[in-house]
Amino acid sequence: MKKELKQVVRERYADAARRASEGKLVDCSPDCCSPEEHALPIIANLYEDAEVADLPQEAVNASLGCGNPAALAELHPGEVVLDLGSGGGIDVLLSAKRVGSTGKAYGLDMTDEMLELARENQRKSGVDNVEFLKGDIEDVPLPDSSVDVIISNCVINLAADKDLVFQEAFRVLKPGGRFAVSDIVACTSISPEVRENLELWSACVSGALDEDSYRGKLEAAGFQGVDLEPTRVFTIEGAGQFMGAFVRARKP
Repeated sequence: MKKELKQVVRERYADAARRASEGKLVDCSPDCCSPEEHALPIIANLYEDAEVADLPQEAVNASLGCGNPAALAELHPGEVVLDLGSGGGIDVLLSAKRVGSTGKAYGLDMTDEMLELARENQRKSGVDNVEFLKGDIEDVPLPDSSVDVIISNCVINLAADKDLVFQEAFRVLKPGGRFAVSDIVACTSISPEVRENLELWSACVSGALDEDSYRGKLEAAGFQGVDLEPTRVFTIEGAGQFMGAFVRARKP
């Protein structure tokens, strides 16, 4: 299933990147990963107008998140940030501004079309303390203890092996580093039929962990101080109730 799931996810987000590059909003409703005009309330109005005023419109169009982790992570000048599943680059570019010229923001994505779009958005924005990497969030291409903060926006739920994601996040974080991600969390049990639906998985539904599982997997990877803060709650007919949540943890 893992290989097939990655292909379905890659194809979905490659299409989203192409649409964003053409100046179109990415309409993938009725799921949670849709942009502003076509979205459930879970992902509407995530960014202040002033935050994105000087970003390329293509970066905004390609935003498929469920939160604003760059703001919620309380980034500081000089920090190194890694965005897991960076898409069109909106959260990487916002993070780069917050960490300033003495810091750096990495974006990691497995989809060529998204990487191409993100690099073009970086060029248009004129931000130079940014690097976009091709790779898998289950196998991060960075050295041990090289990152101060890990962010992510509605992506970890897409991973087939979340234990590996959390282990890799723990590995690349420096001691005292912070895990600060927005993600979709299941509030009700998900049926086996929904779990096996790859289209719903790629739509940020079937792969969502419940709160106890999310907390348990982070702690098993070595994280401490795990906290899940609900941001918005929504229901998907036939699948259950979900919430957008901001998830915090730290590496000892």
